[in-house]
Formats: sequence, structure tokens, C-alpha cells
Amino acid sequence: MAKVLEMPKLSPTMEEGQISVWHKKEGDAVGVDDLLAEVETDKATMEYRSFDKGTLLKILSPAGAVVKLGQPVAILGNPGEDISALGGGQRPPPTPPGLSGAAPVAEPAAPAAAPAAPPVAAPPAPVVAPPAPVATAAAPVAAPPAPVAAAPTPSPTGRVKASPYVRKLARDRDLSLAGVAGSGPNGRIIARDLDGLVAAPATSAAPSAPAAKAPVAPAGLEAPEVRPLSMMRKAIARRLTESKQTVPHFYLTIDIDADPLHHLREQINADLASAAPAGQPAAKVSFNDLLTKACAIALVRVPECNAQFTADAILVHRRVDISVAVAVAEGLVTPVVRDADTKGVLEIAAEVRDLAGRAKAKKLKPEEMANGTFSISNLGMYGIDSFAAVINPPEGAILAVGQVRREPVVKGEAVVPGRRLAMTLSCDHRVVDGAVGATFLRALRQLCEHPTQILLGG
Repeated sequence: MAKVLEMPKLSPTMEEGQISVWHKKEGDAVGVDDLLAEVETDKATMEYRSFDKGTLLKILSPAGAVVKLGQPVAILGNPGEDISALGGGQRPPPTPPGLSGAAPVAEPAAPAAAPAAPPVAAPPAPVVAPPAPVATAAAPVAAPPAPVAAAPTPSPTGRVKASPYVRKLARDRDLSLAGVAGSGPNGRIIARDLDGLVAAPATSAAPSAPAAKAPVAPAGLEAPEVRPLSMMRKAIARRLTESKQTVPHFYLTIDIDADPLHHLREQINADLASAAPAGQPAAKVSFNDLLTKACAIALVRVPECNAQFTADAILVHRRVDISVAVAVAEGLVTPVVRDADTKGVLEIAAEVRDLAGRAKAKKLKPEEMANGTFSISNLGMYGIDSFAAVINPPEGAILAVGQVRREPVVKGEAVVPGRRLAMTLSCDHRVVDGAVGATFLRALRQLCEHPTQILLGG
């Protein structure tokens, strides 16, 4: 019996996913645990595997489509099975919000224009509805006869049925979807329906497409490039806005003598290079690896900084799981080094390299990026002296690390060359008071300026 496959929850915070690529095509046999598609979530690109076996009868959401949780993406069944009873897998009530933006508003508005275009009362409804859908919805305002001709073809209501991916293809090719006969389920327009269409019909609607996504450039100025938001960028925007709006930040900065830490790192890497087998690359330790271990020890000494706020209590964690910010092509992810206080510097270095490599390849698992207790963000490699980072909720603090600076310093009665390192602790004032944050930074300074304690684990 045919079954509708729905978009599953592939990460703890996932609300919708964008299908990156289908690994099966219509007509292919599917076994249990076969890879059906790759889905980009707010965290990473995840594998969507089948829980059933059968034949992939219909793909309802093509590559590039953004689909909300629980909405249909495909139909699985027996070869040649009749799927008309499933309505092509379409479920009108939940589908429009995820796949076609403001379709629920457009659907009641369009019938008023179709049976009675001349009345004066009909135009206001289409004028309100078009800004949210794609540019083609604006055509009925400029030329009332057009929707009358186009409405019967895509659907009885006059609504153009097409996924965001198909609408983007149409915009890229300067095509109008008005009047296009959809060959998909329930008259839905799919990508192959655009083949053979000429760009001329879209000329009247094309100017309004940029206006829906970006401000129109003033006369004489070049229009900006429009870059649609990725799933990751949407998640970053949502979470950081929430953080700054709901978490009362305050900031504490220290500037430490980085010479001891520098010399320790140089000695460790020199010893690793000499101990490496011939012909094999030697392992290396970075400043960030040493600081991750130093923070883990400092959090054990000052556990009040290893905490989070809840409505009823402050949770002081017994585990030290440090989130390490990693820049990737589409934004920022924070893989977590678990139990960092119990691991050696070399173990942390190897784990961070592995996590960062898989983060850039978008192969991290959701659980590897969740439930940290403290974060570190290092921009020193970009030449940044100091900065303040935004807290990663529900964590109570984040440490922002700048570059090691060469500058003259005063030692005793003499001015000598030295190295300095600025670090800023962003604190959730609901959890960490000023004195607590200062105590943590004092412990961190003591560890960094006497770094053998980092190797000894405390």
C-alpha cells in the first residue's frame, strides 16, 4: 500500500529543512535504511533514510524545496500502484505556509477576481495578497484579464501552485508562472514544466521580483546582489536575536602576559615534531587548544561560571562541555568538546581538528553541536586584537579571544619586547555576577601565565 513520506525531525531544533539532493529517483527501488535524500537543517546537512521498503513512486518536493516538519516529500509504494487516492501526497492545509509563503491569504482572494473581474470590490483583495508570493501574482493587478485566463489552468482557485525552488527557477529564467499548466500532483507546477517556455511573458512581472526581496536601487545605482538565506543563516539570525533580546549581557576584559603560553606551545610542538615518525606529519597544538584546557580547569575552580539560567533555578553543571566556535562557509557552528576537564591537551587538539574538519564538510551530528556548558570564540587568526561575543543560549558565558600581540612591556624597571593577549568574557547577568566573572578570569590568567598547570590538569 502506498505511503506518504513526510519531512522528519533530523535535529533537535529543526523546524524546516531544505532538500539538497535526492539520491533516489522516481521508479527506483528503496530498501530499509536506504539513503533517500540529503536535507540541510539549521545545524548541518543531514541524511534522510527510509524506514520502509518499496518503490519511489513520486517525489513531491524537488531538490531546493524548503519543507516544514511533517509535510509530504515523496510517495513510496508498489510499482504501478495508483496513488490518486493520496491526492499526489498533497495536504493543502499545512503545505502552503511552508512551500508557498502567503498562499492561505491568496487562496480566498483569487476566487473573487475570477468570476467577477469587473466589480470594483474585487481588486482590493488581490492587491493585498500579491506582495508575499512571487512576482507573478502582481500581474493580475496590472492586467485584470490575465488571471481569468490563467486561473483555470493551475487550479480552480486561481492560485499558482509551485514550490520555492520552481519559483526561483522561473525568476532566474525571467519566466512567468501565470497560465502554466502544471503536470505535478493537483496541477502543481514542477521544474520540467518550465522547459520550452520563453522569457517574454515574464517581462511585465520581472521588475517587481527584486522588490519582494530587496529594496529597489535608486536611479543610477547598481542593484544589490540578492542572496537567499540558508537554513543555517536563518537559525543564526533567530538564535542570536533571541540571545541579545532576552539575555542581559555584560562584559569583562583582561590582558594577560602571553609569553609563557607562547613558549610552552613552541616547546610542545618542537617535541611533537621530533617524535613524529619519518615521513608522517607531526601533530600540533594551537593556542586555542591550550586555552580550551585552561578554561576547563578554570570552570572546575569556579563552577558558578559553568551554569545556565532557567525560570525556576540556576543549573550549575557537573560536566565541563566546551563549545568551540568554528567558521564555515555559511556562518558559524559550535561543536562541543565533551568533558574537556578530563582530557589532555593533545587529546583536545586532535578532537577539535576532527570536529572542525567535519563542521566545514557539514558532516557533524546534531548531538555534537548541542548541550555545551561554556563557549570559546577565537578571532586571533584574523588579526583581531579584542572583541565581545554574543552568548550562545542556554549557556551562561562565552570567552572571546583575540590575537597574541607583540609589543613593548614593562618588566621590573625595564621596557622589553613581550607578548600580550586580550580576552573578553561575555556573561549572562542572571547567572554570573561581576565578582564571579572576575574570579573566573583571575583563575584563567593564573593558568595562562603559569601554563605548566594546564599540562598537569589543574
